[in-house]
Amino acid sequence: MTAEPNEASLHISCAFAPSSGTPDHIMLAEQLGYERAWCYDSPALYPDVWMTLSLAALRTSRIGLGPAVLIPSLRHPMVNAAAIAALAELAPGRTAAGIGAGFTGRYTLGQPPMRWVDVGAYVRVVRSLLRGEEALWEGAVIKLLDRDPVQVPIFIGADGPKGRALAAGIGDGIFGSGLPPIGDDLPSWRGILTFGTVLGANETLNEERVMNAAGHAVAVVYHGSYERRGADAVDGLPGGQLWREAIEEIGPDRRHLAVHEGHLARVTDRDRPAVIAGIDLLPKVSFTGTAAELRDRVAQLRDVGVTEIAYQPAGDDIPGELERFINAVG
Repeated sequence: MTAEPNEASLHISCAFAPSSGTPDHIMLAEQLGYERAWCYDSPALYPDVWMTLSLAALRTSRIGLGPAVLIPSLRHPMVNAAAIAALAELAPGRTAAGIGAGFTGRYTLGQPPMRWVDVGAYVRVVRSLLRGEEALWEGAVIKLLDRDPVQVPIFIGADGPKGRALAAGIGDGIFGSGLPPIGDDLPSWRGILTFGTVLGANETLNEERVMNAAGHAVAVVYHGSYERRGADAVDGLPGGQLWREAIEEIGPDRRHLAVHEGHLARVTDRDRPAVIAGIDLLPKVSFTGTAAELRDRVAQLRDVGVTEIAYQPAGDDIPGELERFINAVG
């Protein structure tokens, strides 16, 4: 059974862009010694997060499980509260849940991230429902009926100041995907998402295996920069202008679909020329390096107060990526 990390520990967990193979990959991650398995909630891109986690719960007995992160606008709070409670019944003592404002899960629907004040209201209602209490939502009193109360840690997925302030106020933990979540006001459970690949002794960034396993990490920098800071920010990146020109060949009414295609899972044919041009970014924006280099980075994160690293494997050999990473840093 997993435990919440404390300030003196650093746990190695894993994360997945869900696929039909993810439950088996989580079963392998348990065997390899990963602490927890998180699954993304982005229905335009990946299979349903709750179905995936439920299947994983039935195939495992120790590894922690949870969605990272749920996006409030995708489901009524009753729906997510009921799903959290159901997963906690299937995986007692090893369930956690993350909630955030949304990135791809919103942008692929043509919408920006939610307001943090609305995320906070949603989290409070979900907490009340899980405790077996009544809550007010959309002008009506709601309650999980005929269910025992359940205690499940809820962390906030956030990188910016408003999200971190919310985590400090109501979160059991915080997860970041950019800067490490550090600060005296933040919860002691501090996780960070990573992706990339372990390089062999003579392996270079330009090899196809590296592109297959980690090239998406460069593409997501273009995706995020374009959505959050605009065309000029993308053009300032190696390969960025090449990517922007390709994406802007698509009309604005459907461009949001193409921007995030393959997000954190694969390099699309449209992204590939730009990623090749910007491949030197890879070690800077991901956990890509030799085993010794990655061990040093893990130590640096531990030293600044990170308590959990969630590594997301990708490409055609996810079992191999899981094994290489845990062998390098575990």
